[in-house]
Amino acid sequence: MSTNKKLKIGLVGGGPGSFIGAIHLNGALMDGLFELAAGAFSSNPEKSRKRGEELRLNPSRVYSSYDEMFEKELQLPEDERIDVVVIVTPNNVHFDPTAKAIRAGFHVVLDKPLTLNYQEAKELYHIVSNSDRKFLLTHTYSGYPMIKQAKQMIEEGKLGKIHKVYVEYPQGWLYKLLEKEDNKQAEWRTDPKRNGMAGCMGDIGTHAFHLAEYVSGQKVEKICADLYIKVEGRPIDDDGVVLMRFENGASGVLMASQTDTGLENNLKIRVFGDKGGIEWQQEDNNSLIVRYPGQPAQIFRAGTGYLGSLAQENTRTPAGHPEGYVEAFANLYRNFARCIYAERNGETPKEEWKDFPGIEDGIRGMAFIEHVLKSTETEYKWTPFVVEK
Repeated sequence: MSTNKKLKIGLVGGGPGSFIGAIHLNGALMDGLFELAAGAFSSNPEKSRKRGEELRLNPSRVYSSYDEMFEKELQLPEDERIDVVVIVTPNNVHFDPTAKAIRAGFHVVLDKPLTLNYQEAKELYHIVSNSDRKFLLTHTYSGYPMIKQAKQMIEEGKLGKIHKVYVEYPQGWLYKLLEKEDNKQAEWRTDPKRNGMAGCMGDIGTHAFHLAEYVSGQKVEKICADLYIKVEGRPIDDDGVVLMRFENGASGVLMASQTDTGLENNLKIRVFGDKGGIEWQQEDNNSLIVRYPGQPAQIFRAGTGYLGSLAQENTRTPAGHPEGYVEAFANLYRNFARCIYAERNGETPKEEWKDFPGIEDGIRGMAFIEHVLKSTETEYKWTPFVVEK
């Protein structure tokens, strides 16, 4: 097998009108390390065929199911078949294709959260951990350069001992029952059978949780949660708040809502230590505010020479040229690809390349959902955060 050829992608999901499927493809293809070679884009064969035509794929590589794709791709010569399976389906179609792809010998990129429920997550954890295939879970926001700058500054002790983490993810798009208005995104995200038992907190709260642990470098060890249904008639939560206690004694507050009417997508994190604090928000993602006592606030900017190695490795343009959501996806895909190439070439990947979310992040995210649901239901609100594997 050539160690320098483009990595061939087989896409599961991402049919006509898919939002996240197109984003994944844009991110994956940005650096010329991947190419789309095959796809099972929909459980509806006609929709899959149509999407394949839109993407100018060879019709023989467009499949009616992921089972068919795995079977037929494995019959191709090694240099022709797909290398990586990218899964961009609703949560109830995460476990099965991931497990089958890993067992078939493919690397996997999976949109978060890991699975539909915690039991599936524990099983998938062992399947992935016991294989030699690489696995990327796309917690997108960890791909932003200034998030990586914040993480590295905290690792290097620039903020001192961390004692407080605030993270909030407010959206307003589900302020009414869009799921009753033929909105496909709203339909599956508010359906427990396809999304899981946590609605807003499973969809975007898991992003906030991952960011809190990723940036602070601390693991949550106890939570106290309340979930709410703000829009009457919705079966699962669309709003919630979680108090967190971290392993080093730090406290935290996580807020997530999809009913904050009029708001868009301004994920925000603030972390404070005994020396200083940082603040970042997605709607101004090229800036990182750094505060120290007795000094004016500093604004660190992406693309500048004074940033650390993590941010530098994940920055694409000079300062002042905006990089955003798609580039954050691309950073995750590029780091993932570089690690695959390094392994094929018998080389050791740079530490910065290995900085992408994987199966450990995935099972912690599902444990977060499980404990949030448990805490919401119990009168004794503080719930120990234990990750079972």
